[in-house]
Amino acid sequence: MTSDIPAIADSPLSVRRRRHLVWLLPVLWTVALGLWGLSRQDSVWRDEAATWQVAGRPAGEIWRMLGNVDAVHGLYYLLMHCLFEVFGASTATLRLPSVLAVAGAAACVALIGRRLAGPAAGLGGGLALGLLPAVQFYLQEGRPYALVAAGAGVSTLLLVSLAGSGRGRGARLRWTAYGTTVLVCALLNWLSLLVLPAHAVTLWWVRAGRGLWLRWAAYGAVAVAGALPLVLFSRSQSEQVSWIPPLTWHMLIGPALLLAVGAVGALADRPARGRLSLAAVGLPLLAVPQLGLAGLSLAQPLFQDRYVLFSMVGLALLIGAGLGAAVRACAPRFPRGADLLVPGVVGVAALALLPVELGKRAPASRIDDVLAVAGEVSGLKRDGDAVVFVPAARRDTALVSPGAFTGLADVALAETPVASATLKGEEAEPDRIRAALLGQRRVLLVTDAAEVAKPPSAERDRAKAAVLREHFEMVADRQVRGRRVTVFERRR
Repeated sequence: MTSDIPAIADSPLSVRRRRHLVWLLPVLWTVALGLWGLSRQDSVWRDEAATWQVAGRPAGEIWRMLGNVDAVHGLYYLLMHCLFEVFGASTATLRLPSVLAVAGAAACVALIGRRLAGPAAGLGGGLALGLLPAVQFYLQEGRPYALVAAGAGVSTLLLVSLAGSGRGRGARLRWTAYGTTVLVCALLNWLSLLVLPAHAVTLWWVRAGRGLWLRWAAYGAVAVAGALPLVLFSRSQSEQVSWIPPLTWHMLIGPALLLAVGAVGALADRPARGRLSLAAVGLPLLAVPQLGLAGLSLAQPLFQDRYVLFSMVGLALLIGAGLGAAVRACAPRFPRGADLLVPGVVGVAALALLPVELGKRAPASRIDDVLAVAGEVSGLKRDGDAVVFVPAARRDTALVSPGAFTGLADVALAETPVASATLKGEEAEPDRIRAALLGQRRVLLVTDAAEVAKPPSAERDRAKAAVLREHFEMVADRQVRGRRVTVFERRR
């Protein structure tokens, strides 16, 4: 006797639930990865310290500072200023936007994968994104790179929907959202405009029609035009990236390995010209930003993986393509095994990457910790002591933890960071710094730990070091998490 009640597994409600789980599970999984060890043992490193101290300034002062430095991060600083105003300054407020952004990118990967290659590909790619080592690092980072990755995911999802049905109702709204997303990402990091040539390769691959090309070009051009003033103005501040070394062959080993992994996933997807597939979307999104940044770095050294972190969205799509192909191959013979393949592979990968995951959540994963050395200063200082920073950028620890420096005289500082509209302030001329130090009996020097320190290069820093070496003697020395504080007393 057969039942008149339809099977629950076949009901429309059950189907809708399974469709939602394809993107919801990656979101929850990524958020869990992001919340795990979010404070990194209450550590904040130098890049995050820049975000922290700028976000704490009034909006007007941030805008004034952008005229001198860090214009490329202006929108991000203003966003973080608003969040600090509402939720207060903390490591959670600093890093949660990145956690949520990567979770949003994972949802986009899952939705694209489900649309183009089925639920297994979507689920696998969405779960894989948060496990990628580069993403693990920036998942808990108080900088804009995760937000750009989320924007790349959203713009790619919109392009996929428009390439599939670009003339339906609401297409204009989706094109507007596409252009706006590309523009916002460019205002967060203008190198994200490399997503446009990646999308162009996708359109070429699928043999897009003339109408689709024209609409993409129009909305992309508007985004580029909107970002162009920032691009041109930020070029005047290019000395900020002068520390990046010239491109060398060994720097390309990592990208080459990523492209090899992505190529395997693309081949598993059995790409064909004219068909919108995960390979057609994911491979350009992975390869074009990496190769484009390498090309730009031949003119000016810019090669840093974080600038093209959004290309990891393409890698996750290709990993999903490979997992989806594996599930399809197993399903006819091992249906139960096929259902467990994606969670099984993700679980094994999570265990295999456990050392990486733990390492990324430790303070040692970053070059230094501005909060730890502030605690050492607090314990070593005496009222009336002086403090100097070598290089001057190490003043960030006082800007993030001003309470630890209460009672100390910053004798080299001529104009505060806020007054000078800069990140680190303006220091006095070397002769004045020398005279100020010679009038002190006890001085705390905050600098880099010995293993990462470089010889002083600025004339002001050489003057500080010379006075301390010739007229003072070291009485205490502490090194902690990449920073060093040394106490000097005047020789009798």
